[in-house]
Amino acid sequence: MRAFGIKGLALALLAAGLGVVSAHAADDPDLVFRKSTVFKWLTPNDKLATYGIDDPEVEGVACHFTVPERGGIRGWLGVAEEVSDISLACRQIGPIRFKAKFEQGDDVFRQRRSLLFKKMQIVRGCDEKRNVLVYMVYSDRIIEGSPKNSTSTVPIMPWGSDGSVPRCAEWVEK
Repeated sequence: MRAFGIKGLALALLAAGLGVVSAHAADDPDLVFRKSTVFKWLTPNDKLATYGIDDPEVEGVACHFTVPERGGIRGWLGVAEEVSDISLACRQIGPIRFKAKFEQGDDVFRQRRSLLFKKMQIVRGCDEKRNVLVYMVYSDRIIEGSPKNSTSTVPIMPWGSDGSVPRCAEWVEK
């Protein structure tokens, strides 16, 4: 009976984790492309995948990030823990318009990297002195994070004939 209880708990956690993953799928970034890195005979290959997102609070900024995606049986079942090697590039793609004030280090995007405990986050800040938006990607766990990270900056430049340049410092909550 005790073994059934542990198995039942494990299955409940698995189901809950899968429910969270599928509920988060609506917020998925746009897949740009995938490239295989390790060939597997009978299961999906390991891949690098590049995705694009728009900053939800700063119109005119897009970020692209590349993440490794595990293949094999565990990757195919969605239970493999993904590694923390993530690259990031963000650029101004139109006139910058701030939709709301934000705090330094606010989340721009968050995604699970394991069934239960690990997540990847892209956060935003403002270098007030240089009028530059700063984006950082990193992964963390409940108990222990990873020092692996990547940073990208977006200098706020004039766009089009208007020529005005907003100051990010005016949009940072203090």
